[in-house]
Amino acid sequence: MHLLLLNGPNLNLLGQREPGIYGHSTLSMIEADLKREAEAAGAELACFQSNFEGALVDKIHAAIGSVHGILINAGAYTHSSIALRDALAGVAIPYVELHLSNTHSRETFRHHSFLAAGAVGVVCGFGAMSYSLALQGLLEHLRAQAS
Repeated sequence: MHLLLLNGPNLNLLGQREPGIYGHSTLSMIEADLKREAEAAGAELACFQSNFEGALVDKIHAAIGSVHGILINAGAYTHSSIALRDALAGVAIPYVELHLSNTHSRETFRHHSFLAAGAVGVVCGFGAMSYSLALQGLLEHLRAQAS
């Protein structure tokens, strides 16, 4: 089973960017842990981060036919990107939206997600553990679909 983890803008700064909100784990630490967890579950996880919306859209398009599920922390694009929403809808690959912080307890503009309506599920507020919970949920969903 092939999975793709997408991380949006500013997530390359994890570990140094507002650690009181986003924690002390770096993106490379989170990715390494998640790759090990995916492998232990019999899945292969590819990771991609970009600060550019179009690069994320291109990666979603390239996933057609080779990726079974997507994990996405679109960062600020969650609340602004119809292009990411349309790309995810267009490829029809199951995905889980995830966030380190609880977006619903933060600024009002973070309460709306353009991605959530099409997602298998949304995980937020558990710090780096949000990635693991999202992976577990996606794997469970894909296994249920296959049976």
